[in-house]
Amino acid sequence: MGFLTAQPLRRQILVTTGAVLLLLAGAVAWSARLTRVERQDEVRQEAHSVARLGAAYLNQYFDGLDAMASALMRHPAIAALDPAECARLFTGILTEQPLLLNVVLRDRSGALVASGGEASADRTSTPAPAYLLEVLETGQPAVSDLYSGPLTGSPAIGQAYPVRAHDGAVVGVLDLSLNVLQLQQVFDSLALPDGSALTLLDQKGQILARSPGGERYIGQTIAAAAEPRAREDTPLQVDIDGVERFVGTASVNRGPWSLSVGIPRTLVRDRLAPLWARHLAISGSAVLVVLWLSLLLSHHTSNGLNRLRSAAQRIAGGDLSPPDRTDAPNREVADLQDAFIAMAANLRTTRDALDHQVEQERKTREMLQSLQRQVVRQERLAAVGLLVSGVAHELNNPLQAILGTAELLERFPHVDAAMLEEIAMLKTQGSRAREIIRKLSRFSSQQSGPPTLIDLRTVIAEVVQLRRHDLEESSITIDVEASGSRKVYANVTELEQVTLNFVINAQQAIESGGRKGGRILLRLYEDGRKIRLEVQDDGPGVAPEHERKLFQPFFTTKPVGKGTGLGLSVSYGIIDSYGGVIGCHANAWHGATFFFELPAAAVPPGEAIVAGASKAS
Repeated sequence: MGFLTAQPLRRQILVTTGAVLLLLAGAVAWSARLTRVERQDEVRQEAHSVARLGAAYLNQYFDGLDAMASALMRHPAIAALDPAECARLFTGILTEQPLLLNVVLRDRSGALVASGGEASADRTSTPAPAYLLEVLETGQPAVSDLYSGPLTGSPAIGQAYPVRAHDGAVVGVLDLSLNVLQLQQVFDSLALPDGSALTLLDQKGQILARSPGGERYIGQTIAAAAEPRAREDTPLQVDIDGVERFVGTASVNRGPWSLSVGIPRTLVRDRLAPLWARHLAISGSAVLVVLWLSLLLSHHTSNGLNRLRSAAQRIAGGDLSPPDRTDAPNREVADLQDAFIAMAANLRTTRDALDHQVEQERKTREMLQSLQRQVVRQERLAAVGLLVSGVAHELNNPLQAILGTAELLERFPHVDAAMLEEIAMLKTQGSRAREIIRKLSRFSSQQSGPPTLIDLRTVIAEVVQLRRHDLEESSITIDVEASGSRKVYANVTELEQVTLNFVINAQQAIESGGRKGGRILLRLYEDGRKIRLEVQDDGPGVAPEHERKLFQPFFTTKPVGKGTGLGLSVSYGIIDSYGGVIGCHANAWHGATFFFELPAAAVPPGEAIVAGASKAS
């Protein structure tokens, strides 16, 4: 600073300007060279990036083909090798998939089953190619080499997938012929500079697709394609069309193939032109910088204050994150910045503490609400238990009289066999009613009887036998689909009661609309380690506002005198006591499906199944 103050102002300006110009000239030359190298690296990276993006597009397309093939192989006509239905299906697919030349299905011997095009004019009229036989032998998908379709003469690639039966055995092979001339459509969304070229190569270096000039170059072999890493080491190459390009490559998982993207070298020159113009503009503007040296300090001070003002506005808007520390032009601005950062940090800490306190209060309030709901439910269950105990006591006496009278009737002489059968049925149902009353009493005291190993198919058979006559009078059909064979530990009478409640509710739901006839379906199947029983009806279903109240005591949607609101509540208690799940949902018939799930029992080999032990007790 002493040198500047000792010289005249004009000389100071000239000396400063000359020094700045010399520094600027050197900086411009260095920047020009560095910019050229950066643009070249930028184009190289762009080529690699576009290649990876194109490979991702291609992988995504083939994943879509895999998904479509997977869906096709699950079609019943494919698994059954139905020629007519498969041909119709394949024709529709060819209409929707313009990149496919044909879809072919062959059986286990390689013979043609169905084709989406003319079989006589396609590869389907010849013996199965080697890659299809490989799929039949290994059971794994395979990809063919490049070939020409006999009908269209278009180059194509085959995608073969094994077709399996329900038992997992390979029964055929599904072949998708892909038109490689149309394959560039996959890359239409890629933003490529003018003069760029995109080439898809197989592992032998054979060109599978190219844009532009696909018809001209498809099938030719590029020796360097077998070493994609070597191509990356020397990215500037003379392409097959004689144009020098920066080349980037990426692997495609299907073949394995490689996708190369070439961007012409002239693009670097085109991108450097505006940069050179900018450098010249900067060089001319730099001379003016010298005239503003006196304003440098005020400029930096103003920037520091502006940053603090922006931070204050951000904090006022609710963002309490402390601003980043920056270089300050003087000590005063630095101290002000430190104080401002400390203030913002304290405000943020205080707000976090308040947010934490509010969250704790919210959780406490939710916990209190949950406890209140539990108290209400316990009070309801206590009321149910008291009511059930009284009802059970009052019903036991008339049941004993009924059973005793039935036994006396059995001993009367001259009672025919039909009457004895009816008396036996009366005793059986009376015993069952007595057992149900006993279980309800145990439910009211929160106790459960000892479980036994039972088969739910026996439970279903008993319920169907009990309700079939009443359902036939109402013209309601009842069907059973029992595919689950595993057993559960439970009480037979309790599960019969739950299933009977479901069937009665289904019948009453069908009859509630005043219509005659309907359908009830009982399904039993295994769901992992659980056994699931469903009762499905085609009635009007359950209103959404009633779904949450279905299993509450005394809740019913039936008319007065038709229901007590205890059936589903008792069923809930029974299933819950065995660690199961009970619920209801809508079904495809627009009706309701009531279900329960119980853990499947692990039965040791050779152990006998006690299906009716509780009934005999």
